[in-house]
Amino acid sequence: MNGSVNGHDVNGGGDLAPPKGSWTIGLINSKFRYLTAESFGFKINANGTSLKKKQIWTLEPSKDAGSTVYLRSHLGKYLAVDSFGNVACDSEERDPGTQFVISVADDGSGRWALRNVARGYHLGACADKLTCTAKVPADAELWLVHLAARPQVNLRSVGRKRFAHLSESLDEIHVDANVPWGEDTLFTLEFRADEGGRYALHTCTNRYLSREGKLVETLNPNCLFSAEYHQGQLALRDCTGAYLAPIGSKAVLKSRSNTVTKDELFSLEDSLPQASFVAGLNARYVSVKQGVDVTANQDEISDHETFQLEYDAATKRWYIRTMQDRYWTLETGGGIQASSDKKSSNALFDLVWQGDGSVGFRANNGKFITTKRSGHLYANSDAVDDTAKYFFYLINRPILVLKCEQGFVGYKSNSSPKLECNKASYETILVERSEKGVVFFKGQNGKYWHVDGESVTADSDAPEGFFIELRDPTHVCIKSTSGEYLVAGKNGAFRLGESDYENATKWEY
Repeated sequence: MNGSVNGHDVNGGGDLAPPKGSWTIGLINSKFRYLTAESFGFKINANGTSLKKKQIWTLEPSKDAGSTVYLRSHLGKYLAVDSFGNVACDSEERDPGTQFVISVADDGSGRWALRNVARGYHLGACADKLTCTAKVPADAELWLVHLAARPQVNLRSVGRKRFAHLSESLDEIHVDANVPWGEDTLFTLEFRADEGGRYALHTCTNRYLSREGKLVETLNPNCLFSAEYHQGQLALRDCTGAYLAPIGSKAVLKSRSNTVTKDELFSLEDSLPQASFVAGLNARYVSVKQGVDVTANQDEISDHETFQLEYDAATKRWYIRTMQDRYWTLETGGGIQASSDKKSSNALFDLVWQGDGSVGFRANNGKFITTKRSGHLYANSDAVDDTAKYFFYLINRPILVLKCEQGFVGYKSNSSPKLECNKASYETILVERSEKGVVFFKGQNGKYWHVDGESVTADSDAPEGFFIELRDPTHVCIKSTSGEYLVAGKNGAFRLGESDYENATKWEY
């Protein structure tokens, strides 16, 4: 579900680029069934039991002001109502019959009513059939919204034009970061089907935001919010009807107002991968702490040792960006400096993954970057030897959510520690860093992952090592320290099984 609530890439058919302010969503009726567009005959129903491809809709804003939207299926067709109230989904054009106005139910449930503009009636579902015959929305015409964007996001305030991050004391969220940098700006927007389809804001420290602005360890009703759409932006409403907003000079995120202004609106931005690299030669972190020179000379990770990886789809290479908005660049003598604020061909690098979990950086001169004894980085090697190896840590994913074409990685059942990869809802996975790029995965039950050729279970007291390999901006491969990749099998089987990354599953993270 690569979409973003701001209209980035959206899975599904049709080549239409979604306009700005688009959301990818699922719509759930009062019987907790999803609105579904079948792949054949453009048939529609409300029979879906989980959010998969056929249940994903793109909510596109109209040019009019207000909450007027269009609903486009995964086949690229628009949901439409004719003059008799018949509902179909075979139109390629936006016309008056495809326009809906969103209103939020005043019963505190956070559910939406969708009124067709041309007909003036509300979209509803009964049995296999969609209807548009109710002047006033009742239970059958009220829909829960399941956001289908990647669940781990950066949260940007529309009013303050700043990003949310954890406070230094780790007990609040402050909305005053100019750029979303590091793990403390990553939030998981958890859809809680068991809590009436509301959302919880989960931090990298494994806590939940409560409406009073404090982070708490246990989910309670004060941590649940319903999602509202306001001209392409998101508002989060608590159990008392008040909305989250940044408050005061510290911009503390908490509930206050019962009305929506720019202060109560947010956009959910895709979180770009940010990483740290340990040089194989001296086991020091690569850093720009000393200025423009990129040097492997630090023992700890700070913002100076964290780099954002920005993918260039045309060349399948990467720009490596510092927090100061400078890019690693190949200089004339072969040295690597973070000196340019502009992207150029000399700022592009190939990531070449090695068998031991390390990565080599091939610069624009065709040479691999090596670490000198001084710690300085130069692109002067024809091969990835020990001086050209760097161990990789995905810094801004201390909690992982994994997804493949079959669904999310989650537990087989509430009582089973066995993981499968065809789940409608995800399990958050804790990531612990070890040495030389090795990470350990831990379940929320406090147990480590145990893997073999048959299964993955979160039931071990002893950690087992993995490497994370970044393959594109939204996908990783995961390899055990024994050299086998985690793969998605038929019927949701989740196990070790491939030694060649070409055949390995690329997990959306």
